[in-house]
Order: sequence, then C-alpha cells, then structure tokens
Amino acid sequence: MAHDAWVKADAPDAIVVGSGPNGLAAAITLARAGRSVVVHEARDTVGGGMRSAALTLPGFVHDVCSAVQGMTTASPFFRSLDLGRFGLELVEPPAPLAHPLDGGRVALLERSVAETAAGLGVDRAPYRRLMGPLVRDADAVMDLVLGPIFRVPRHPLAAARFGLPALRSAVGLARGRFSGEDARALLTGLSAHSMLRLDRPLTASFGLVLAITAHAYGWPVVRGGTQQLADALAAELRSLGGEIVTGHRIASLAELPPARAVLFDTAPRALAAIAGDRLPGGYRRRLEGFRYGPGIVKVDWALSDPIPWQAEAAGRAGTVHVGGSMDEIRAAEAEVSRGGHPERPFVLVVQQSRFDSSRAPVGRQTGWAYCHVPNGSTVDMTARIEAQVERFAPGFRETILARSVRLPADLEADNPNDVGGDINGGIEDLRQLFTRPVARLDPYSTPTRGIYLCSSSTPPGGGVHGMCGVWAARSALRREFGRQG
Repeated sequence: MAHDAWVKADAPDAIVVGSGPNGLAAAITLARAGRSVVVHEARDTVGGGMRSAALTLPGFVHDVCSAVQGMTTASPFFRSLDLGRFGLELVEPPAPLAHPLDGGRVALLERSVAETAAGLGVDRAPYRRLMGPLVRDADAVMDLVLGPIFRVPRHPLAAARFGLPALRSAVGLARGRFSGEDARALLTGLSAHSMLRLDRPLTASFGLVLAITAHAYGWPVVRGGTQQLADALAAELRSLGGEIVTGHRIASLAELPPARAVLFDTAPRALAAIAGDRLPGGYRRRLEGFRYGPGIVKVDWALSDPIPWQAEAAGRAGTVHVGGSMDEIRAAEAEVSRGGHPERPFVLVVQQSRFDSSRAPVGRQTGWAYCHVPNGSTVDMTARIEAQVERFAPGFRETILARSVRLPADLEADNPNDVGGDINGGIEDLRQLFTRPVARLDPYSTPTRGIYLCSSSTPPGGGVHGMCGVWAARSALRREFGRQG
C-alpha cells in the first residue's frame, strides 16, 4: 500500500506498530472484535522473526530467525485459525528432537512419550512418570504457560503437577529424576533454550514446556520457509478488513493518524523512544532499564548433502541439540552468563530441507544453527559452532557449499526487537519473568491511555505463539472499547 493511502483514509480504531507474530496476533484479535486496524511495518515484508530469505546461494531458502513451530502448534491463538486456506502447510519431521552424545549414541525425543522413554535405558520409567501426566494435561499446562502472569489457574491440579518440577533448576531436576546421561542431557538441552544459567530456579520449566509441546503438538517446520506463516497471518488479517502498511518506520507518535489504541510490537526501549513525552518520565526510565539476555550468533549453510550424523537416527529429527552431556551444556551456558564465549558452545541445529525439499535445489540441503553469546558480543563463533557439529557428524565441513553468519549487531539491525542479539525479547529470569516489561497488574497497558505494548517483552515472553499480542489486544478492547476480545 502506498504511504499516502492511509493518510487519506479515515482514522482506524487501532494501530499496531510492528508485524511480528505478536503484532499480527494483536491486529487479528482486534479485527475479530469488529475494530478497524492498520499495521505499520518498517520493513518491506511482514513477519519480524517469521521471515525467510536466500541468505547463501540461489535456490536455497533459509529462515532468518524462527525455524521450528512448536509453540505455534501449541498456541490457542494459532489453533483458532485456519491458515491452511491461505496455503500454509506445516511439515512434521518423524521425530521432533535428537540429542547426540559421544560414541555415536543419541537421545531421541519422539512424539510418543513411551517410545522416547524406551530409548532412555535406565531412565525409561522415570521419564514416563515425569512426562506422561504433563503431556496428558498438555492443553491445561499450555493454558497456564501462555496466559497472563496474574491469573488464577483454570486447571489447578494440572498447574500444581507442572509447577512443582518447573520451579526447580534444570540441573537439579535432571539429577533428581534421572540417573543416566542420555535423559539428563536431553532435559538439560531443552532447558538451555532459557538462555540462563542452568543451575538457576525455574530453568527446568523451559525444558518441560518444550518437551510437552514436542510430545503433544509436534515441532513442525513451514513448507517453503517461515515467511509463509507470516504471509498467511497477513492474509487472515486482510480477510477481516485489516490493513498493512509496509516500508514505513515509525519514529514518533506524531507520524501516526489518531486512533483510540496504539499497540507496539517493539522492544521496550523503542516504545520509550517513539512515545517520548507522552509517557510519564518514571515509566519511560523503567522501559529504558529493561534487561536483555544473551544474544546469539547464527549460521545458515548451503550444503551438498544431509548433515552426516554419526548417530543415524539424528537424521529423523527436525531439531538437533549439539552440546554433549549435561555437564558440558551447563558449563557452556554458565560461561555465557559470565560474559565469556565457550570453546564448546551449546548449538541448536535445524535441518528443514530433510523434510521440505522446497528449501534447496535437487540433491542439496540447508542447515540452520545458532549458539548463545553475551548480549552485544562481537565474537564470531562460526568455527566453534562448526567444530561442535563436526564432532557429532564427522565429514560435515566437507558438505558446506556456502554460509551466512550473523552476529548480534546484524540481528538487531535486521530486527530492532532483537536488542544485542536477544531473540527472546528480554531475559526471562526469576525477577523479570514476572515484571515484563515493568511491574504492573496489566503489563500490556501503560500509564498513558491508549498506548500498549504487545511484543515478546510482555508475558508470556518469547516464541512464535502470538499470545502477547492477544492479551494486549484484549486489554485494549477492555480499556478503550469496553468489551472483551
């Protein structure tokens, strides 16, 4: 849409700044409630972290950020949509996750809890005891996890069953429940998505949530690239009468037409800068003091062949956690938390093209990977990332045709919400998990009427689930329009 089109149009009920998953979810929620909505996106394409691009060689499609849609399939918002009518297709790998170990072993997380447990040797029964009830309660657990922080649980028994182990540290839960290296490494690797020290309270919750989503909903990839998911959401919004303006970066509220509600799918500091004096000084300073977590160094590969995992079963998994034992992963994440760069980092690998042939030319493959680094790091971890993959996939280096490397500054330049390379929208430690972006009973609202924050810097935090946008939109509907979404 041309820039002057929205200027001439009647003022909308609501404006959303930013078209990431939460911005689009907020806009769709408002439009479903009968409100006119315009989304303003700085880039020429919608999506935020849901974008794909030819980062290496012609014919290779790489996901710029989000690659695996475990939280999408678990999200009440996405499950309420029929995005298939816009051509969206999710591809389910045979196994959600593999965790290779030295000596050619692999811990494989299958869709079935029983099949996963069967591969964990001495921890077969403990794994079933831990995960079986949680997976049976998956919808109730996800209702708790993806809900606002300050809400009485609607399923108290399921909440208690999840909450007791979730409060523990990842290392504490792994050691307390499992005696074998395989199960301990599997849980610790899942928990490392927290980007926190793995001996800290609540880090086990990240691992449990990811295991639940893998078992109950799967970890699919989007056929043709994650951009297809963003495009389908945009089509859904347009079908509801919403509008999207691309190529229009908002630097000040004065650039926007009047609207009863403006929702920001931005980092807190960006909201402070754009809203400026419209926000009280104390609140603005708290937004500016919002704490960000570790960043990432991301590598995309164009490959001549599939990654040659020593443990062949790893080829069945869409995601592969490359980091070795529990103690190795714990040490690597502790080093990052101290401001260091581990020689053997914990690496997250996704091999989409094994299951989606549209990602690469015939006979070729793609690879997607990242490791954690201190926020704003300028250290290129490519060699260390590739050494870790080579460790569990001898001959991997010989398959590399081309690579694209993005350091934290590159990630932030591409998506300003990724401050210092933090793709989670801010550190989710014990203190900030409950005060995103500041301590307020309604964290989506601001002290200024009509201004809201809907990004992953609000509860429930990072991931492509859209629920930050849903809850922010419902707050705006209640406060500005006198109704629920």
